[in-house]
Amino acid sequence: MEYQNIIVEHKGVTAIVTINRPKALNALNRQTLAELRHFFGEGYKAIEGLRGVVLKGAGDRSFVAGADITEFTGLDAQAGLDMAQNGHDIFFMIEQFHVPVVAAISGFALGGGCELAMACHLRVASEKARFGQPEVNLGIIPGYGGTQRLVQLIGKTKAMELLLTADMVKAPEALQLGLVNYVVEHGHELDKSIELLQKIATKAPIAIQKIIECVNSYFNATEDGFKREVLEFAQCVNTEDFKEGATAFLEKRPADFKGK
Repeated sequence: MEYQNIIVEHKGVTAIVTINRPKALNALNRQTLAELRHFFGEGYKAIEGLRGVVLKGAGDRSFVAGADITEFTGLDAQAGLDMAQNGHDIFFMIEQFHVPVVAAISGFALGGGCELAMACHLRVASEKARFGQPEVNLGIIPGYGGTQRLVQLIGKTKAMELLLTADMVKAPEALQLGLVNYVVEHGHELDKSIELLQKIATKAPIAIQKIIECVNSYFNATEDGFKREVLEFAQCVNTEDFKEGATAFLEKRPADFKGK
């Protein structure tokens, strides 16, 4: 697939995916969503030894300002269902991706943009970042997981307030609430995101993947997360990485993990 609205680069084993619609504040239209689906479904395979992904918006005004409202006109209930389900499917792909995905957030992360950031495993925000779910101002509700992931990340009480009032949250409050992992000086969000992924890349790849799967299972109503942890622990014990990690620990040296 030839990308029109996203740019994929890589720095070592880290992919940098930029949503490149700065004139539209990087709003998520159908084409952009299709390209994200392709990258997280199969496009990433072109990057050998991938260990992490940074997701960012072009420019410094906006991460993603929301969904592209120009595509909302004329929607009926069936079209709305299809649109929301498509967004859910793509964001679940990101949330369940086998290597960590970090959102590097500069400027606005509103509506679908906030939902996209929340689907990532970690979030690094510029001090100028702003977050919100303003859908009630349009007479709709969040459709890409916002009513669920916001509660998971910051708790019911504050999530309910933000969803009902459409208020925006500045970066320092987002950090205090647990919506983001770090707030950094404006312009340094990409560097911090890469730094995080480089640190994680020194750990055992299979164990990292299993951590993502187990944490996600906690929020899956159809799955017993504790049972999943037991099963995945057993799988890890059977890997070469575990043998290398244990040996390196006893020999007091850095482990050389191979992802096997």
